[in-house]
Amino acid sequence: MADNGGVGRCVHAEIPGKRNFTTGDLWQIPRVGAPVCAPGGKQLVVPVTTWPGAARSKLTRLWLVNADGSGSRALTGERTCAGVPAWSPNGPRLAYTTTPRDVQTARPQLQLLSFDGGEPEPLYDFPLGVSDVRWLPDGSGLVVVSKLIVGHLTVDETRAELARREADPVKVHATEKRLFRYWDQWLTGDEVPHFFQFDLATGECRDLTPNSTAWLDFMSPIGQFDIAPDGRELAFAGLVMNEELREVESRIFRVSLDGGGLDCLTPDAPADCVRPRYSPDGKVVVYGRKEDRYFYADRARLHRYERASGTHEAWCDAWDQSPASWEFAPHGELVFVAEKAARTHLYSLAPDERVPNQIATGGSIGSPHVADDGCVYYTWQSFQQPPEVFCNSTAAAHSRITRFTEEAMSGIAMGEVREIECTGSAGETVQSFVILPPGHRAETPAPFINVVHGGPHGVWGDEFHFRWNAQLFASPGYVVAFPNFQGSTSWGHDFAQRIQGEWSKRPFEDVMAITDHLIDSGLVDGNRMAAAGGSYGGYIMSWMAGHTDRFRCLVNHAGVYNTLSMYASDATQGRERCFGGEPWSGLEAIDDCNPARFAENMATPMLVIHGEQDYRVPVTQGLECYGVLQAKGVPSRLVHFPDENHWVLKPHNSIRWYQEVFDWIDRWLGT
Repeated sequence: MADNGGVGRCVHAEIPGKRNFTTGDLWQIPRVGAPVCAPGGKQLVVPVTTWPGAARSKLTRLWLVNADGSGSRALTGERTCAGVPAWSPNGPRLAYTTTPRDVQTARPQLQLLSFDGGEPEPLYDFPLGVSDVRWLPDGSGLVVVSKLIVGHLTVDETRAELARREADPVKVHATEKRLFRYWDQWLTGDEVPHFFQFDLATGECRDLTPNSTAWLDFMSPIGQFDIAPDGRELAFAGLVMNEELREVESRIFRVSLDGGGLDCLTPDAPADCVRPRYSPDGKVVVYGRKEDRYFYADRARLHRYERASGTHEAWCDAWDQSPASWEFAPHGELVFVAEKAARTHLYSLAPDERVPNQIATGGSIGSPHVADDGCVYYTWQSFQQPPEVFCNSTAAAHSRITRFTEEAMSGIAMGEVREIECTGSAGETVQSFVILPPGHRAETPAPFINVVHGGPHGVWGDEFHFRWNAQLFASPGYVVAFPNFQGSTSWGHDFAQRIQGEWSKRPFEDVMAITDHLIDSGLVDGNRMAAAGGSYGGYIMSWMAGHTDRFRCLVNHAGVYNTLSMYASDATQGRERCFGGEPWSGLEAIDDCNPARFAENMATPMLVIHGEQDYRVPVTQGLECYGVLQAKGVPSRLVHFPDENHWVLKPHNSIRWYQEVFDWIDRWLGT
């Protein structure tokens, strides 16, 4: 990559256009989902989400796409949202879920579309809807995931209990459990997923896990189970409570389709086990395993369970990256994605290998699907390109298949993307992406925004982020940095975990070092700087407010302000490792990294944004920060979204969010 005048390397050159990027443009871009290939490999089904009309209500349609990219057509209409498409293994049929757009309380239900003709056929009415679908290997039926209520573990009993709750005037949450809510949902309703086998010939629907109270992953429940090639059993990753430790852990369970109870395959695993997948010959179940139950960003290690012997072995264990979204190819290779140096690449791993081979390069690659001819289809995106479907095959190593976003992106200028490295805290090398505004000329230092990611164990990757879009931040005329401080993922396990118990030290010093590097380069005006961040990035905004006055303004979205109050969060497991102690045995360590303890020094104007339904960083964190700033007389503004969670996701709210952020920064910096 070119050095580009000594200020980093050019990652993506500027794309000239007729106009700069706006929030209105952002919500005209279709969101392209995970591709699913039909038997024979000649066609794909791709979910595409838009927000048409003045009401901006979400619409997800399934599109049938030729695998060579030659054409596409919509399979589902505009009155329902469709999801989780699954092709029949032995015929031109497609199972999927649909949800009416105009019914607020509607839940996704199972549909079957035959390409031999006829209308889509509803298959069954589940009281709590359907969340995932897989075909039996012989095509005789489906296994679907639907929730039931503990204490009412049949479809009819759950339906009756839902009606009783609806009629009951008392609406209350009561619990004695440590984990009682998650992200934006309360768990006190005791709704748990069950696996149902639906027989297409008879219409019979049979509960395969009639006594189970295990959850599936709350954030990513889809894709957490697989069916053996002989159709006699399934394996799934279930969340259960370790009553002795009072902690939630993920285990791999096996269930016979002939009946019987759950059989835990990984009872002694040290930490979470996820995403079981049967090998094509059915001899092996591959799953991911973590070793540290108190470090949520611990890398996944691939393990193999030999079904005949009942033994487990590590596979690819020495590799320092973290595989994700793995699927088997027809001849036994495993295909997956993994982060590396702020990109997400595609890899393959043969059964007799221990180190994977990189077969496609990000940007950011996601949702790989392996066709029965060995071709791999996946989404690809970058700072300048929204997700589209691409293919890796022997004929073309990386070829674009879909162009759903092309019209919406036409004529929009995209700023140049650079990558810099500099010396950060403790002499460590840290990386950052730098986005220039379209048409920028480096002769004059520009106003600057430093955008700090959440986590803290996350990463600013080379991707088209819809909530913190880099091009949108640069568009008004700012140079924008997206720093990957120590604690970020994709540089190995040590780099990610080294800030445990030191939230306030290295990341803050790294962000300031990147700021100084850009000022010294002449690219940035050190007198016209702003900083913004969400979640942990919002924590850094509060920390900055008490430790530096170099930024003219700050934007704090859903940020941690008072570490002593964070036991009101939904997930408290491992909290002592983050902060260096517990409230009852380590108060000094928690206090050392508490932004609230430095309120005396806070003087920088701050925009505080929070969602009422945020259970990860409870809304009181934002309200407390704002209340302190107001009491001190520090210029500050509160933007509260009653109907949003930790993220701002609704179109009109998102547009207002960007407007508030840009108005605040422009108020103090100008462009």
